[in-house]
Amino acid sequence: MPRRSRLLAPVAATVVVIIAGLMLAANFWTDYKWFSSVGYTSVFLTELWTRVLLFAVAGLVMAVIVGASVYFAYRSRPGIRPMSLEQQGLDRYRQSIDPHRKLFFWIAVGALALLAGVAASGDWRAYLQFTNSTDFGVNDPEFGMDVAFFAFTYPFLRILLGYLYAAVILAFIAAVIVHYLYGGVRLQNDTGQRATPAARVHLSVLLGLFVLLRAGSYWLDRYGLVFSERGYTFGASYTDVNAVKTALMILTVISVICAVLFFANIYFKNTMVPMASLGLLVLSAVLVGVAYPEIVQRFQVNPNEQRLESPYIERNIEYTRDAYDIADAEVEAYDATTELSAQDLVEESQGTKVRLADPSVVSQTFQQMQQVRGFYQFPDVLEVDRYPDAEGNLIDTIVAVRELDGPPDDQDNWLNRHLIYTHGYGMVAATGSDIDAEGRPVFTEYNIPPRGELSEVTGEYQPRIYYGREGAEYVIVQAEEEYDYPLDSEEDTADVPTLDDAVDPEVSPAPDEARAPGDADAQESPEPTNEDPPAEGGDGTEGTEEEADPSGSQAYNRYDGSGGVQLSNFFDRILYAIKYQEPNILLNSAITGDSRILYERDPLDRVEKVAPYLTVDSRPYPAVVDGKVVWIVDAYTTSDGYPYANRIDFTQAVTDTFTDGSAQQVGALPGNEVNYIRNSVKATVDAYDGTVTLYAWDEEDPVLQTWMDSFPGTVTSRDEMSDELIDHVRYPDDLFKVQREIMREYHVTDAAAYYGGQDFWAVPNDPTGGTEAPEPPYRQTIQYPGAEEASFSLTSTFVPRGRENLAAFMAVDSDPRSEDYGQLKLLELPRSTVIFGPGQVQNAFDADADVREVLLPLEQSNAEVTRGNLLTLPFAGGLLYVEPLYVQAGGGGSASFPLLQQVMVGFGEEVAIGSNLPDALSNLFEGAEGTPEETPEEAPEENEAGGGGGGGGGSDQELTDALNEAVEAWEEAQESNEQANDRLREALEAIEEQMNE
Repeated sequence: MPRRSRLLAPVAATVVVIIAGLMLAANFWTDYKWFSSVGYTSVFLTELWTRVLLFAVAGLVMAVIVGASVYFAYRSRPGIRPMSLEQQGLDRYRQSIDPHRKLFFWIAVGALALLAGVAASGDWRAYLQFTNSTDFGVNDPEFGMDVAFFAFTYPFLRILLGYLYAAVILAFIAAVIVHYLYGGVRLQNDTGQRATPAARVHLSVLLGLFVLLRAGSYWLDRYGLVFSERGYTFGASYTDVNAVKTALMILTVISVICAVLFFANIYFKNTMVPMASLGLLVLSAVLVGVAYPEIVQRFQVNPNEQRLESPYIERNIEYTRDAYDIADAEVEAYDATTELSAQDLVEESQGTKVRLADPSVVSQTFQQMQQVRGFYQFPDVLEVDRYPDAEGNLIDTIVAVRELDGPPDDQDNWLNRHLIYTHGYGMVAATGSDIDAEGRPVFTEYNIPPRGELSEVTGEYQPRIYYGREGAEYVIVQAEEEYDYPLDSEEDTADVPTLDDAVDPEVSPAPDEARAPGDADAQESPEPTNEDPPAEGGDGTEGTEEEADPSGSQAYNRYDGSGGVQLSNFFDRILYAIKYQEPNILLNSAITGDSRILYERDPLDRVEKVAPYLTVDSRPYPAVVDGKVVWIVDAYTTSDGYPYANRIDFTQAVTDTFTDGSAQQVGALPGNEVNYIRNSVKATVDAYDGTVTLYAWDEEDPVLQTWMDSFPGTVTSRDEMSDELIDHVRYPDDLFKVQREIMREYHVTDAAAYYGGQDFWAVPNDPTGGTEAPEPPYRQTIQYPGAEEASFSLTSTFVPRGRENLAAFMAVDSDPRSEDYGQLKLLELPRSTVIFGPGQVQNAFDADADVREVLLPLEQSNAEVTRGNLLTLPFAGGLLYVEPLYVQAGGGGSASFPLLQQVMVGFGEEVAIGSNLPDALSNLFEGAEGTPEETPEEAPEENEAGGGGGGGGGSDQELTDALNEAVEAWEEAQESNEQANDRLREALEAIEEQMNE
């Protein structure tokens, strides 16, 4: 081979090693700087040193065990090897290996130690839980040991045994290879001695160690029975307790005896002793460990399963309900029927307010009316929060922040994406139950700079969004001038419906006068408000440099926050250029020592990184808190080691119409399986400077206490939460969905009923989504039966397994100020009465003649009709279904958006439709056009006069209807509307006819 070719391979290998080393060093150092910038260096160092410790210990143990085995095998090699074809063939290998024997030894041992160390370093979580274990204060019923043993100690002991198993097995394999290579073990031998005495002793000791470890494994397996899946339910079953447990004890004793026999072969130096021991071990494992439990299961348990398994089913029910925190759920029998008259129901419905705005539908409206520029973005599903109005009343509010998706497509280059278009701008909010005359949501915070009732109530706040869920992977600030917002945005968004434009639902059009939608740009809009935009600098941006473009089209900004990592020297820029493989970080002259690089900008990623032991909720939401926009992130402590508690797949449990589960990060749990969960941490991420704060929400959680001992000083006490922050805390979506999944079966607390399974429930499919995905839980303010006041809640429904009628309604109080916060409540419907479920109500809507009469003109006009969230809420002793209907101009393209045009309601088996909620309820309960509150007081007197003069012709109700129609028409006539004048004339003629009869 030419000299150049011989040198090429080493040079290439060296280059690869250098590049890989630089990449590792860059990622390591930039990670350290990131943790330092957010104030969580202790997390980085604790994880690092724990990994290093485990790496070193596991690597050393592997190296010592395998290395000692190889060394002993070589030292005990026979001095004279018998002459045979086998040995003659091996001589060639020995001659090749012997000159490099030490090199091969250290390479093999080092490689095994490296692999063991890398594998062990990945188990740092189990080690920290083991060394910082906190008791649960709950003992398991079989062994009387605290749950902490099964959650923290047992998993680590299994891991430890696994590494020792691997080390001994690899040592045995290495010993066999070396003995064979140097003649200690022979496949061909005329004397019948296939192993030297030294080889037999060596291998016997290794087999004895393996069997001794097996004895320890059998003993530990006894405790693992609490996770058994053999029986009818998860956890130790009758067979496990009465057969397998005994079998494991017997196998433990037999394994110890066999291990002693293997060790005794040091003196016997006979092949028969270890072979007999090995045969005894295998035979006992088959007969005692497999055959005996199978006989008990098949011939004793299966014919009497319900009776024998009942105590263990009870254990499973109790511990599952405890593990998922549903043990204290309040269950109430609910007839879902009412004895109120139609008129009583109409009176009951007065003042009823329901969140009609569907967060997944009005996102398109937000996008059209508040996007301002094409590079701003709103999420597909908005969030529901609560904010006080001007009178201090809390109202359901649809909220989102205006995030920056990136520069325009034709300007999407590195400079624009990472240095110019760096941040979003402003909070956008709309009330959940109000619309304007066109069916658009009524905004309480809107435009750029932000304005509206929300900011008037909360005060000025920093509106810039540097940390969010959209935008570039990283941005560099304090370099180039950053695009802030368009100065002409007020002109582009002047037509924004506000609270002044909210229509009074009591005087809205009748259902048969539904408006056919038009193109959004061509819609008739209310007069713009007379509010003046806030003065420059009056948007909560004190201390931020802001410059206007000389052309007057846009404002620029220079970031003055403390977020990100300062690029204080050229070396830092080199590291980040390597990390992101971007030379422009080095070449851009605007980047100076004062510049800062902002990365890990997604609030979920930031929380997961500073608290790698937490599982984050998939629905972070923004809130204005203490003069700034913060992301509130719910985080969970989870475990898959709670005894007897049924395990579920976390990702599958939280998947519904609103989420596909892809956002879940539960890497700490193999297979994403959990059987214990608590919402133990509420985290906040400042949208401006990225500050991450972890608050211990459930300070009694032993899993959280274990992690707080592992990472001291990283979690802040719940008492440190400000009042304004607590006002925006809510019950998390994913926890509720996990509890809902468990509640399907574990609302049954009787073992016999659970065994039969007749009362199991299912989560209904979303009837409005057009998919097989489960119906998502909905946030709404409801008046729960028996409660004195309405409460902000998270709600869901159940149907019987295999059927569509309603089985139960579940809600959880989501108001953090309430004493009942987090209290699960169930309204269980009678099994003998068929109450329509969501799917059946949706079918009733689609089949109802009155509903079809309204929808048909809309569908024939090429409009797109979208069904909003089908809400279920307790009402007048029954359950009320409410579903808004949105209409969007067909063929309107990107300029059109959904408008709320109709509301469908269902109660019992009756359904109705109206142009707003009061109309729909009035139609549903047949309560006439006017309710008692709306009926003019003078109407009975006029009717009596008419009756006396005419001899008793027209009815009182007809006269009342005519008067109400006249009043409504008169109000419309004040707007000089020709149609209203005609209606007024017709109404007056009707009154005259009635009076003359």
